Amino acid sequence: MRVDVRALGACNRLAERGAERAANALGELTGSDLAVEVTGASVATGEDLAEAFSGRESIGVRVGLDGGLEGQAVLAFDAEQIDGLLSVLPGGASMGRSAVTEVGNIALGGFLDGWANYLGRAIDMTPPRYFEADGAAVLPDGALAGDGVFLFESRLDATGTDLDFSIYMLPDSGPFRDLVVGKTATAATVGAEGAGGSAGGANATAVPYESLSTFASLAKRGSANAADNIGMMTGLETTVDVSRLRFVPLADVPSEVGTEPHAGTVFELQGKPSGYLAILFSEESAAAIAEAMLPMEPDQPLGDMAENALCELGNVMTSGFIDGWANVLGTSISHSPPEFVHDIGSATVSPLVASLSRRQDYGFVIDAAIRTEGIQARCDVYALPDERELAAALERLSET
Repeated sequence: MRVDVRALGACNRLAERGAERAANALGELTGSDLAVEVTGASVATGEDLAEAFSGRESIGVRVGLDGGLEGQAVLAFDAEQIDGLLSVLPGGASMGRSAVTEVGNIALGGFLDGWANYLGRAIDMTPPRYFEADGAAVLPDGALAGDGVFLFESRLDATGTDLDFSIYMLPDSGPFRDLVVGKTATAATVGAEGAGGSAGGANATAVPYESLSTFASLAKRGSANAADNIGMMTGLETTVDVSRLRFVPLADVPSEVGTEPHAGTVFELQGKPSGYLAILFSEESAAAIAEAMLPMEPDQPLGDMAENALCELGNVMTSGFIDGWANVLGTSISHSPPEFVHDIGSATVSPLVASLSRRQDYGFVIDAAIRTEGIQARCDVYALPDERELAAALERLSET
């Protein structure tokens, strides 16, 4: 199976449009303005997804899909938001579970309409089933099985009220496989043009699915190596909470990082693949981890001494992150000296996205949360490889 990343981008746009329809439907029902924050496709193993969703308590509905698209879809929100949701629904306080079920029915129906219109085939949706779930149990049935899956994920945020929704769709093989498998130039062209993009034709980038799954596992391994390096430098136990490979519109990355102040380091990667890697701490975490590394308390929380410590830490983390890639992909990857950054998160990654977006609209984003015990320090790692160079490296990997 060869995944055509252009066609995958087309499917991602369909998911984003579906999420916008769902947001409009929910907005009319609740009287709140909802915005689609981000839509992306995760490529991860069941174990990785279980870790990513660990600790969440969710309430929502799930439906089965048949016809033009097969699989499962879910609308979920945090369990602690149930009272807020019911308060904005007509009759919600008295209807309870029935109100939540109706919300899911309306939102998921809107989400799937766009897919059905594009496919030109009806998508049958089973009656919504209400659920209360812990952790990865929120995901569609079958998400945790197998060596690797595609999981489409959209997040909707209600402005003016403390409500946010997530939509998850796990498509089965069949019609979806025909959309993303790069069997022929025609398939790639239909996938791109049908979603409003440019046709990839014979030059569309396609990579073996097995290699893509391998790179997803490399994301986790690289994160673990980086965490080990933090532990060796600080003497503190360090773990990776989340690490997975996602395919997202580059334009969505800055908003996903957010507007909270961050401090950390940015690196340019040279080799195959090239790209960028950003290691970002919250201000409090950055100051705490720097203090743990220094022999004496710094004169300022994020002054010159802390900056030097974080740059040194970024160097060893980045080396640990990319060395595994180079070994498995059979390439040479180096990185620039660290560039210290201290700004709001979106401002930090926007220049990186702008550079890559000159040649691609989507990217494979590797994100990881690395947590250091004892001082409550956490960092997020965003790796943005060049799409075509990554595809070429994965192609070579499949031939070995």
